[in-house]
Amino acid sequence: MTTIQYKVSGLTCGGCVSRVKNTLSDYAEDVEVTLTPPQATLTNPRKALDQLNNALTAAGNYQLHAIAQKEKEQPAITINHDKSWFATYKPLLLVFAYILLVSLAVETTHGSFSWSRWMPNFMAGFFIVFSFFKLLDLSGFANSYATYDLLAKKWLPYGFFYPFIELGLGLAYLLQWQPLVTNWITLVVMGFSTIGVILAVTKKQSIRCACLGTGFNLPMSTVTIIEDLLMVGMALVMILNQ
Repeated sequence: MTTIQYKVSGLTCGGCVSRVKNTLSDYAEDVEVTLTPPQATLTNPRKALDQLNNALTAAGNYQLHAIAQKEKEQPAITINHDKSWFATYKPLLLVFAYILLVSLAVETTHGSFSWSRWMPNFMAGFFIVFSFFKLLDLSGFANSYATYDLLAKKWLPYGFFYPFIELGLGLAYLLQWQPLVTNWITLVVMGFSTIGVILAVTKKQSIRCACLGTGFNLPMSTVTIIEDLLMVGMALVMILNQ
C-alpha cells in the first residue's frame, strides 16, 4: 500500500475540503483532506502529481504540493495548539456563562427555583444565541458544518437551514409552544448532530467546530459533544416529565 501526503493550497472552508476530496477520490483508493492543516493524504494514487493538479484546477483554485521529508517528520498542526484549554474555549465558556446567568436571573423573579421552568429558558437562550453566531456568516457555517455533520455532508443546504431550526427551537422554548413537540424535535435534531461530532472526535479529525459559526476558531473536541448532549439530556428529561 502506498500513502502519499500533499500540502493543499486554496483551502478556505469545509466546502473546499469536500470539493478537493470528491475530485481526488476518482484518482486514489482512499482520500483524506483536512482544513487545518491544509493537507491531502492519498492511498494508492493512480495518477501523478501534475495530473492530479490538472483535475483540481477544473474543480477550483486548488493545488497539491509535495511535502519535504523534514516537514513530514514534524507533528501535525492542530487548531489553537499553542493556547491553553481555557484560552481556546473562552468564547464558548463566556457564551454559556451569559446564558446561564440570564436564565438564573429570570428564576429570581419567581421567588423560587424550578428545574422545569429553568430548563426551557436556558434552552431558549442557548438556541437563540448560538443561531445568532451561525447567521453572522451563514455560508461559512454551512461549509464548516458539512465537514462533520452526517446530513450536511450528503446535502449541503441542510447547513443553511440548521441555524433557522435552532432559532425556531429557541423561540418555541421561549414562548412555551407545544413543549412535547419542541422537546422531541430537539432530541432528534441534537441527537443526530451529536453522532457526527462523536465520529469526528473519535477519528481525531483536526477540523473547526461550527457551534459558534465561523467567528471563533474553536477546535472540534469532547467539549462539543458535551454541549450537544446537554441539550439532548435536557430535552429527554422534560419529555419524561410531561
